[in-house]
Amino acid sequence: MPIQPARLYTAAGEATLAGTGSPIPLDRLVPPETAGGLREPWEVEIGFGKGRYLFERCRNDPGRRFLGIEIAGQYLREWVRKSRKEGLSNFLALHGDALALLATSLPAGMAEGVHIYFPDPWWKTKHKKRRLLDPETVDLVLRLLAPAGKLSFATDFLEYGHKVAAVLSGVPGLQTRRIEEWPEGPRTHYEAKFVAEGRPILRLEAWFAEGAGPGLHPLGERGVVAAVRGHVWPEDEPGGSGDEDLQEGETDE
Repeated sequence: MPIQPARLYTAAGEATLAGTGSPIPLDRLVPPETAGGLREPWEVEIGFGKGRYLFERCRNDPGRRFLGIEIAGQYLREWVRKSRKEGLSNFLALHGDALALLATSLPAGMAEGVHIYFPDPWWKTKHKKRRLLDPETVDLVLRLLAPAGKLSFATDFLEYGHKVAAVLSGVPGLQTRRIEEWPEGPRTHYEAKFVAEGRPILRLEAWFAEGAGPGLHPLGERGVVAAVRGHVWPEDEPGGSGDEDLQEGETDE
């Protein structure tokens, strides 16, 4: 399958990311000022699927701006079509790999809220680096948060949820708490289905304490070679036990 270039969609049209610059010029694409007044900062949903939560937030909070990332093109295009038909103009939808977009295209501190609901847990070891909330990738997500911004997460894979909770609790300065249910009820189609079935769901919120901010996870530094120049890990010494980890991993589809 040929690699498709990442694309962005607004109420006014669409374009490839290559033609917009990096980071993405958010204020030009979705202006902060409208005839109705000043829009508040952004919220981001990563992997919005069919987009129930994102659509309802855009419709119910016209004073906010929302950015959604989805790799499934059919879901994304249908969501954009529906949003345009509804007359919504406070959105930016990105079609592409989330980790690549987070690393290259979105400015730090842009979001008052980041939402990740029912992501693929990627159980296989060779797929681990596809996870959004792994020690080696969690900084890409958390760097989006503005001061006092909040991450919201939910999964029905409890084992995976506990792993995510452990990763988040290991981030210096990050506060976390369990949520039994969202105030407004289920936020996604999956969540509504799982609640109706009585399936347990792990929900988390996380935010940085005052004066703290995003940085590399203590367990993720080894995977971020550029951030630890000149450091030699003991297992990477000739004959060390880490040689098998130096093989090139798979990339996301």
